[in-house]
Amino acid sequence: MHASQKIRHRHADVDGLEVFFREAGRPGDPAVLLLHGFPSSSHTFREVMPTLAEVAYVLAPDLPGFGMSSSPTVAEYDYTFENLSWTVERLLGRLDVDRFFVYLHDFGAPVGYHLATRAPGRIRGLIVQSGNAHADGLGAQWDTARAYWADPGEATRAALPDWLTFDGTREQYLAGLPDHVRPLQAPEAWHLDWERMTRPGNVEAQFALFTDYAAHVARFGEIAGYHSAHQPPALVLWGRHDAYFDVDEVLAYHRALDRVDAHIYDGGHLLLETHAAECAALMRAFVLDNS
Repeated sequence: MHASQKIRHRHADVDGLEVFFREAGRPGDPAVLLLHGFPSSSHTFREVMPTLAEVAYVLAPDLPGFGMSSSPTVAEYDYTFENLSWTVERLLGRLDVDRFFVYLHDFGAPVGYHLATRAPGRIRGLIVQSGNAHADGLGAQWDTARAYWADPGEATRAALPDWLTFDGTREQYLAGLPDHVRPLQAPEAWHLDWERMTRPGNVEAQFALFTDYAAHVARFGEIAGYHSAHQPPALVLWGRHDAYFDVDEVLAYHRALDRVDAHIYDGGHLLLETHAAECAALMRAFVLDNS
């Protein structure tokens, strides 16, 4: 492995927040921005970054409130996806990154779509892994969330699944996986996630982002307009056992975009934990084909 392919672990001060990020590759190569989801961090990209760094300059930040980045309280930081996107944008500015491919996963999808709709010309292509942008992916498992978003209150909040716990964090990795896939899932990932979520005020921060996901759903029409007008090339990766985002979302991307390459694997919501090698090879080829 060349030295440039090895992952470098760095911090940057962004508006007084300490933002941790992983970096690999040469800054002059096409950039790839990897945006993680809940409850993970840039740790989820540890196995794909060296392969991507053969052809790209790769950045994987921990969003505020996640991983090794600062975790301000809800009184100190506005936990909305739009605000997260501004933090990421300022980090990109610090690193002189203009155009880039963006990896959209879970909570990272609304962050990335804010970047894309704000400046469509910056986006070289989309890499979508369980990143929702259509109603098709939000099945019946989202009914209690929709009820809460429509009428926030004690009753609708009490009906929500109890996911902001250690068991709920583990289930993000294991839910829906058949017995033959479960042994591929390394347990340290959810232990790391939960250790970071137990920082003071972090559970409240995570709930604030869950609440703001309603604003992302409300933007589906705007995102559809972005897809239609700009037609970014897309690579869609999905685990067919994802318990949170339905596989119907893959076909929604096919209907929305002219250039889509989609792959469905025998995995779950945190697909890179079990299929990193397969996904890394596809991502590398996608960057080469669209650079």
